[in-house]
Amino acid sequence: MARLAVVDLTEGTVDISATPDALQEQFLGGRGLAARLLYDAIQHPIEADDPANVLILSSGPLNGTPWPAASRYHLTFHSPLTGAYGYANAGGKMGPYLAHAGYDAVVVRGRAAAPCYLHLDADGIRILSADHLWGRRTSEVEAALLEAHPNAAVACIGPAGERGVGYAAVMNDGGRAAARTGGGAVFGSKRLKAVVVPPHPPTRPPDAFLKVCRTATRTLLDAPLLADLRRDGTLYLTAIKNLVGDLPARNHQAGQVPSTDTIDAQALAPYKRETKGCLGCPIRCGRVSVVEHGRYRCRTAGPEYETVDAFGPQCGCDDPEFIIYANMLCNELGLDTLSTGASIAFAMECHQRGVLRSDELDLSWGAKQTVVDLIERIARREGLGDLLADGVRSAAHAIGPEAAPLAMEVKGLEIPSQEGRVAKAFGLGHATSNRGADHLYGLPTIDAAYLDAIRSAWFPDAMPSIMDPDDETYKPDLLVLSENYCAVADSLGVCKFSTVETWALGPEDLASALSALGTDIDTEGLLRCGERIVNLERMYNVRLGLTRADDRLPERFTSEPLPVREGTRVVEHRLHDFPAMLSRYYHLRGWSPNGVPTELKREALGLAHLGEEAEC
Repeated sequence: MARLAVVDLTEGTVDISATPDALQEQFLGGRGLAARLLYDAIQHPIEADDPANVLILSSGPLNGTPWPAASRYHLTFHSPLTGAYGYANAGGKMGPYLAHAGYDAVVVRGRAAAPCYLHLDADGIRILSADHLWGRRTSEVEAALLEAHPNAAVACIGPAGERGVGYAAVMNDGGRAAARTGGGAVFGSKRLKAVVVPPHPPTRPPDAFLKVCRTATRTLLDAPLLADLRRDGTLYLTAIKNLVGDLPARNHQAGQVPSTDTIDAQALAPYKRETKGCLGCPIRCGRVSVVEHGRYRCRTAGPEYETVDAFGPQCGCDDPEFIIYANMLCNELGLDTLSTGASIAFAMECHQRGVLRSDELDLSWGAKQTVVDLIERIARREGLGDLLADGVRSAAHAIGPEAAPLAMEVKGLEIPSQEGRVAKAFGLGHATSNRGADHLYGLPTIDAAYLDAIRSAWFPDAMPSIMDPDDETYKPDLLVLSENYCAVADSLGVCKFSTVETWALGPEDLASALSALGTDIDTEGLLRCGERIVNLERMYNVRLGLTRADDRLPERFTSEPLPVREGTRVVEHRLHDFPAMLSRYYHLRGWSPNGVPTELKREALGLAHLGEEAEC
């Protein structure tokens, strides 16, 4: 039986009940179910460290089944970094283990009197002491808990989460990170060090479902776009992005570096010692890297493309061993590598522009020891690290008005490793994402990858305009589709590499999977669920006072052209009419000109009863 658990750490109580069928029907599970639970739990603005904040761990209906790449779990909360809707998502085995134990979602509220961890199994949930784990790094915590609970899935925080760093991550399963928007800080505020889920035997699904699983697995194994991921992970993107000007460098001042020869997939291949995959995933895009000698000697999961860019081009560095070491430090301390690198790059540009000085640290571009020192100082909230620990929006406010244009963020979340003046649909997606600047909220790859068949199938009237990366006309259209599909994938517990990133499996495949499990749904109905989830997340932010003014990009993206070398010539890339893109996006969504879901749209999605949102 699928269950919903509520853990009150203040009272030390646990309440477990059946998940209402209506919630599963409307919101699927995972991200969607958690969106509804958060919307109901937080009715007015609060501070993220308030005990009234909730921390929701959720699994999807394909978690714990043989469906390929159904290995993701979701973590939802009111964000300490953005002050708005927050969530993070990670692979590994936590999602399937939650499902095997019978939990659709676990809602944690209150604050424990002393450090604790949760032990979840099919018989119930125990709140256990974590006094012996407080202050320890994530690998130490996982090792200690696995000794006590062999073969379990472990999600935990490091020192950064304990100290409330705004972009503290939750680490699980030996280096997987639920990193964005600061869930680790919410863990820390509740004095919750870890969640442990031991293995449980899965339930055998219907034969019809096993049949569609086998077909889907063969499709993924044969998909051409997955071959690079299987070989190199996301590192294959580094050289490609540099070629087209989509490799952010020096706090998004540039989109290219002279060469990626020392930081691309080929350069990092000698450090790979092991290929890893999430539970039940045929793609196996993960890696373990080892630096065997020297000052950066270490062993760590990763790095991925986003981390390579964050500590490489963004900070002006090109040393692969340093990047691997910086990745290890963030994993051990429990930090989002993307926001950490972006915050340090912000400080370096502030120094470049003469608006920030340090008597202790060399803030010039490429100062590797400074990056290492700042990672540790951010986690400990010491000196300049304390200034950066709440993100670039907060740091810019503290430094002064001259720093504000240098803060590359949306809604308080640092912009990821895409260049919105080149990848225009991503730029729009950074602005509209309900959790702040984020590439995975929409992941609009349709105009960037070799997806001609997908473009023709979904946008026949937009051909060939939609194939032109510089043509902004239909970027909102493909973003709306991708956002809805991302919400579906996150809610079912499915990896986006198998879905939205490559479209190896489309919404029709996921609808067939659910139908084989006994849920009567078609492709249109599935995407309507995704649309409902996006709208409810928007309604949460609207209730907090967010408006169109928050769906914006930094002025650098809307007013400064980006020079990109293409062969022997230099081409200036720019966003031609961002307000027009945003207005079309709102129109397609059925929202008001101010970005608010209209009454008509809420009624169409079955959300009208959840609250009256102003339509100004």
